[in-house]
Order: sequence, then structure tokens, then C-alpha cells
Amino acid sequence: MAVINVEKASGELEPYNEGKLRRSLQNAGASTLLIDHITQTVRDKLVDGISTLKIYQEAFRLLHSRSSKTAGRYRLKEAIFELGPAGYHFETFVAELLKRLGYETEIGVTVQGDCVSHEIDVIAHKDDEYYMIECKFHNRSENRCNVKVPLYIQARFQDVKKNWSKLPGHQNKNHKGWVVTNTRFTEDAQTYGKCVGLNLLSWDYPEKNGIKDLIGRVKLHPVTCLSSLDKNEKGLLLKNDILFCKQICENKNILNEIGIDKRKINRISKEAIDICNNQDD
Repeated sequence: MAVINVEKASGELEPYNEGKLRRSLQNAGASTLLIDHITQTVRDKLVDGISTLKIYQEAFRLLHSRSSKTAGRYRLKEAIFELGPAGYHFETFVAELLKRLGYETEIGVTVQGDCVSHEIDVIAHKDDEYYMIECKFHNRSENRCNVKVPLYIQARFQDVKKNWSKLPGHQNKNHKGWVVTNTRFTEDAQTYGKCVGLNLLSWDYPEKNGIKDLIGRVKLHPVTCLSSLDKNEKGLLLKNDILFCKQICENKNILNEIGIDKRKINRISKEAIDICNNQDD
């Protein structure tokens, strides 16, 4: 097949990579047979300059026609965008993700630095590691964190670290800064983070340990993944601090308590359980 260039959300062109599509479908739990069908159908519709969004939409349409549960897992990135427009729910999401990875977490804490006080999105600690975490939520995939973001966070962290190091019980702690975004970092931002020892976590960075990988590992899917929910129902769940499919799995009655249509509760609950258990139709 001749080289076909695709247009990314940033406007950049890159050669179409079918392997990326196959991996994303595989990560969503699609069968090999279904993956083959979808990639072949997409391949037949490729034209030079096609947007990655159109490729995603076609793949999602085909996937949803076969398996709503797998489609829900496939649209994970978009589901995280739907946690907005404000970043509060994303901070809660990040804190819960870290809890699943063994950290103790606090959200929205004001701490005293050496010079001034700082409001920290998330504080996380495990063993001797103690993190100050800043969450950068974006509503659009083309919005990236450039180098100015880690530069600013590193300056705040250094002020906080000076004071933390003086606190009782903190002398032997390994204090670190961390920036988390639901989109991506620019290359300069990644280079700076590595240089100063500032942890960075984005949708797909670090490689194989990005947000998308961690979510699959700990099975922490947002309720906005659920195709059985309409926009208003998703908003109602978020308004009531029901952010995760696991909350529905653990207590189906919460759907009834917040006023979800009783005729839909069983279907919503079943989809949530299937997504958490990574089960297909």
C-alpha cells in the first residue's frame, strides 16, 4: 500500500500507522477477528490527508455496532475529556488512580512553602516518596503542555520542598514534583522534566506507563465511558461525585438514588460491570 499521510489534531501530518489502530482496539478488548475487520474497513476508506479524528470515528462506529462495552473502553480518551470543563473531577480521577497504585492521597491542600503558601492539586505519598502533584486538564486533544508548565511547577515545588524538608519526619523523605495532564507534553517539556527530575505523566507518556496504560492496569474507567448514558445522565453522575464505573459496580442502587431512569439502571449497571471486568459481548 502506498504511503498515506494522516492529519493529527495538532495539524501535523504523519504516515498512517495501522499498528497504532490495532493496539488501541486490542487494549479495548476487541477480538482479533473484529480488529481485522475494522482495520480492513478503515484501510479501504483511507485517502491522503485524512484526519486521525475521522479514522477514530469510523473505528468507533464499527466497534460500537458489534460491542458497546468494547466501544466504551475504546473511547477512553474522549471519556476523560468529558470529565470537564473544569479540572476538579480530573484531580479526583488522578488521586484515585494513584490510590489504586498504592499511594495515599489528598486533594486540594494548601501547604506552606519557604516563601509563600501554595494550593496543591494532589499530594501523594508511598513509603519514603512524597509528591506534590499539579494536574493540567485540557478540553481539546490538540492542547498540549509546553515547557512553561513544568518550569512553573518546578519553581513552586522547590519552594514547597524547602519547607517540607524542615518538617518532623520529613528529613529522610524523597520529595518530588509531578505534573499530570490528560493530553500530551511537548518535547521541550519532556526534556526539561528529565533534566530536573520532575515527574511527567500524560495520556501516553512515559511510554507504556501513561494514563491510558495505568487505567487499564488498575481497571479505573470513568463513567463517561458508558455508551448507555446520555449527556444529561453523565452530568448528573458527575454532579453527584460518581466518577468511576467501579462505584456503580459496588453499589447499583446509587443510580436509583440520584434519579436515573429505572428502566435503564440494569443496562447501565451491566455495561459498567463488563467494562470493569474487561469482558466482551
